[in-house]
Amino acid sequence: MKRVSGIKMLALVAAFATSAAGCGPRGSETVELRRYPLDGIEGVTAPGATFDSAVTSDGKGSVRITAEGPVSVPLFETGDIDVEDAVLVYQAMVRTEGVEGKAYLEMWSSFGAKGEYFSRGLDTAMTGSAGWTAQSTPFLLRPGENPDNVKLNLVIDGKGTVWIDDIRLLKGRAPKALKT
Repeated sequence: MKRVSGIKMLALVAAFATSAAGCGPRGSETVELRRYPLDGIEGVTAPGATFDSAVTSDGKGSVRITAEGPVSVPLFETGDIDVEDAVLVYQAMVRTEGVEGKAYLEMWSSFGAKGEYFSRGLDTAMTGSAGWTAQSTPFLLRPGENPDNVKLNLVIDGKGTVWIDDIRLLKGRAPKALKT
């Protein structure tokens, strides 16, 4: 399975952003595959994750994680989503307080016997204390690449408190230039 170079990934993110904003060519719509509003703790089984009704990006609550050291927090798994030849984007609102290190989104796509591959939002990792910020990380699926499961995680590579809210898994069209 071939992965995408850094320059191609930048082109991919720019193309997806244009598509998501409705500025792309006709037929390049973004489709929401899954949405986890985090208006409660239902479905979140990560150790140390708690519901916070007071700190929220949408007025309905968020999930708070306080880390004493580096941790990858598993939030949701999609199961088979039956999608290929597309760009998957894991998107969420994130807020930090006193983060020593980095906090970022991480998405793992599983392809059965072919293994698991990841995408990490290291280019927009958050540190210190910051208000609500839209975060995302893309994953390119070429024709024939159809994950049987997608895992949505939050990584705190250090210590501190992170809130996450309004998680979405989006599907956009894969740019033709990157389908090789």
